[in-house]
Amino acid sequence: MDALECLRTRRAIRKYSQEPIAREILEEIIDVARLAPSANNRQAWDFIVVTNKEKLKALAEAADWGRHIADAAACVAVIVQPSTFAREDGATAATYVMLAARAHGVGSCWVAGDPSPFANRVKEILGVPASLHLSALIPLGYPAEEPHPDKRPLRSVLHWERYHA
Repeated sequence: MDALECLRTRRAIRKYSQEPIAREILEEIIDVARLAPSANNRQAWDFIVVTNKEKLKALAEAADWGRHIADAAACVAVIVQPSTFAREDGATAATYVMLAARAHGVGSCWVAGDPSPFANRVKEILGVPASLHLSALIPLGYPAEEPHPDKRPLRSVLHWERYHA
């Protein structure tokens, strides 16, 4: 799949088949994510890949909007060091996780991190020091659904030279 097709067809997937994801694919997804751009090239992130079913269930129970994590084949926690641009760096790395997954035919769905009320519980489950930030939880699995949400047309979001209502 070429890059533009990957970008155009990535969707939030919350229903997964029971097929496991090969370790090599999970490693390649993280290998791509570590190449994401970051402020001053700090690369101030770490990625925790969870495949243990009990731990996936614990994450699903902890995350307010992540019940579907329990049915995923894996979940990636994007952890970032505190900095002025931690939010942006974490969001970019999380986006790279989702796009690399899509390129492999793996579905994903962003589940919020800090400052969510469940972030500290997730960090506790994963053994993450309190000083670090949970940027996102990203469940991964082969899709058991194919959503087609409506998207705003280009003409309603594109402005030339200045904003026009």
